[in-house]
Amino acid sequence: MNKINIKYLAKELNLSISTVSRALSDSYEISAETKAKVFALARQLNYQPNPNASGLRGQKTKTIAIVIPEIVNDFFSLVISGIEKITQEKGYYMLVYITHEDHSMEVSFINSLVKGRVDGILLSRSSEQDDYSHLLELNDKGIPLVFFDRVCETMDNVKVTTDNYESSVTATQHLLAAGCRKIAYLQAPRNISIGQLRMNGYLDALKDSPGKQPPLVLECTNDHDENSMRIKKMLATEKPDGIFASIEKLAVICYSVCEQLKLRIPEDVKIISFSNLQTASLLNPSLTTITQPAFDIGVTAARELFKRIEKKSTGGTAEHVVLKSLLVKRKSTSTR
Repeated sequence: MNKINIKYLAKELNLSISTVSRALSDSYEISAETKAKVFALARQLNYQPNPNASGLRGQKTKTIAIVIPEIVNDFFSLVISGIEKITQEKGYYMLVYITHEDHSMEVSFINSLVKGRVDGILLSRSSEQDDYSHLLELNDKGIPLVFFDRVCETMDNVKVTTDNYESSVTATQHLLAAGCRKIAYLQAPRNISIGQLRMNGYLDALKDSPGKQPPLVLECTNDHDENSMRIKKMLATEKPDGIFASIEKLAVICYSVCEQLKLRIPEDVKIISFSNLQTASLLNPSLTTITQPAFDIGVTAARELFKRIEKKSTGGTAEHVVLKSLLVKRKSTSTR
């Protein structure tokens, strides 16, 4: 079989070698229709360009980096799938870096990437510290950076998030409508940017409730065993009849703790959570969720990044794209 290279692709498509080369480099000189044909044949034939060589010729690595805090969360898996859809269309490669909620690892990854290993970066921040000086260097070096989900509010780079505040109001109102009179809020580590927005939604919804319930906020950590202990103590002493978990792993812990304490869901305590768990409907009872459009977040963030890669801009436009989440009612908050 003939070696699959740019010359071979050009012959098969009846195009010049330079046209195919520019199409693979996503040049603005080539029409979208021609690029689509070239990318489609390249994928079909499993054409693998030499990223280093093409980077030297076109000053591009044809690679983007995705930096996320964890991968066990279904939300981030779906986001990556959305990003992958766009990177494949653009003929790019992806590098995925996982910080494990460790700020020092985030700094290390960014310091490595700032040396020019990628054409752009998609970032969801770790939860440990507010320091973002390492990110400013990306803008200084002209490397496009787009935030998603966990963002840096003080930087002008594009941000793609969901309606965290409004969704929290909706979740709290749902528990109130289900008859809950003492709703506990399980707060993720407070230095996660979305954490404050979600808690504010909960607090404001309680202020506007008919009985004006006092808030019951339980601060949680990144440690599973510590969170289990705190939630168990809270359920045993405060005896809330509703729980709003700000992140899905806290909701899963609640199920285990309720079983230990012989508490029935939803009869004794109703539970709702921000979650993209594909198994939410399979839990016993099925978990009511605020489901974020994770795949669409990935698609949108990737598109915003490629706009800036193609324009050779870092994206300091302060644009904030907000996508809407969906309340999915299931048995964990049922009144029947």
